[in-house]
Amino acid sequence: LTASATLRDAFMSTETADLARKARDASRKLQLLSSAKRADLLRAVASALERREDEIQAANDEDMARAAAANDVDDALLQRLKLKPGKVKQLADGARAIANMDEPIGKPLSAMELAKGLTLTKVTAPLGVLLIIFESRPDALPQIASLALRTGNGLLLKGGKEAASSNAKLREVIVDEFEAFGIPKECVCLIEGREAVADLLKLDDVIDLVIPRGSNSLVTYIQNNTKIPVLGHADGVVHMYVDADADLDMASKLAIDSKIDYPAACNALETLLIHDSLVATGGAAELMTALRAAGVELFGGPRGEKELKLPPAPALRHEYGCPACSVELVSSMDNAIDYIHANGSAHTDCIITSNQATADEFISRVDSACVFHNASTRFSDGFRFGLGAEVGISTSRIHARGPVGVEGLLTTRCLLRGTGQICNKDKGVTFTHKKLPLPKKEGLFKPGLVQKVSGAIALVANTVIVFKALFGRK
Repeated sequence: LTASATLRDAFMSTETADLARKARDASRKLQLLSSAKRADLLRAVASALERREDEIQAANDEDMARAAAANDVDDALLQRLKLKPGKVKQLADGARAIANMDEPIGKPLSAMELAKGLTLTKVTAPLGVLLIIFESRPDALPQIASLALRTGNGLLLKGGKEAASSNAKLREVIVDEFEAFGIPKECVCLIEGREAVADLLKLDDVIDLVIPRGSNSLVTYIQNNTKIPVLGHADGVVHMYVDADADLDMASKLAIDSKIDYPAACNALETLLIHDSLVATGGAAELMTALRAAGVELFGGPRGEKELKLPPAPALRHEYGCPACSVELVSSMDNAIDYIHANGSAHTDCIITSNQATADEFISRVDSACVFHNASTRFSDGFRFGLGAEVGISTSRIHARGPVGVEGLLTTRCLLRGTGQICNKDKGVTFTHKKLPLPKKEGLFKPGLVQKVSGAIALVANTVIVFKALFGRK
């Protein structure tokens, strides 16, 4: 039995590794497509999503029915699982928006003449193969696939079992468009089973980035069980600070939208901080009355529990994921910022105030991926930010931060073009390190006549140096 289990595990591990390598090979074929062809592929995917919406909705209905029958799926997960009316069209619109973006691959970022006839260009490049692990949210699949297709990345997707039918159908709809463009279907793979995920997390030589989208426990597990770089956030503990100079009608409207628009989202309000001067004026009571009228259950921080007579919050740092939030009193903006830094998750935080100087200071000092002034926290989203879609929201300080769209799925390459130069312990050339104007597109930079002549001279000089080195000694 032990030998049999070992053989089975080895087979599964090999099969998973092969799938990841096929995704890499397919991504390289995708990168060979012209920008126009990759954009056309995305438009074909968008049209297919709309054309086959009934199939997608039927698959989602199967998932919803299974979840309801199981009776062990919480309301927050059900909200994320359901594809609401208009969602498929929004996904298709997002794919088209990404298709219409400027070409992301090979975009020149800098150009420099290192020496006469020797030029260095830094350009954008695909990361390679992405492993995306997400729970419940079937709408995440086409968003992530659209971004990967535009950026030339291969994709390994592991969705939650509760969305199995939706994910399988969405992947089918997308990859059915690949054949017309000569792209293997393995460019976007759907992974099944927890064992496969464990195998994939070991493939740091094939997979370039892991992006987990889901619960705190999921993200923490991924971070603790792989050497592959992980991009994402574990919590969405979002704060809104209502300043002493806030317009209370605006504050009520923004707090309600931030909480009620989608209570299970990672950008939903979780803690409302109120300047304590608003207690005496009745402003705090007005805010709480408005939230309760909207169906939000309120819990208090240490001061909120005592002075506002609220039941205690489960913790100072707590993500409810439902129509509930914590309320706490603070004595100043400084106090609010300290509270956010101590108990927030550096995801999205907001100030409501009519005082521009206060708002500017709050925005400059709060160390979060997204910081807002007088706007709903629900705007913290790749589609709303004009990115077309997002693979997730990152609270990391390395590589990408905030909603991650096309730019977050790119790295850089350094391309050096010479005319025969050698180093020879830095005596082979005279370094100029002269900044050059960016070419409109990588590969368009051509040395001028002076550079060509100087390059030829450098080649002759380098040849002399080499011959001296080889034959100069007796």
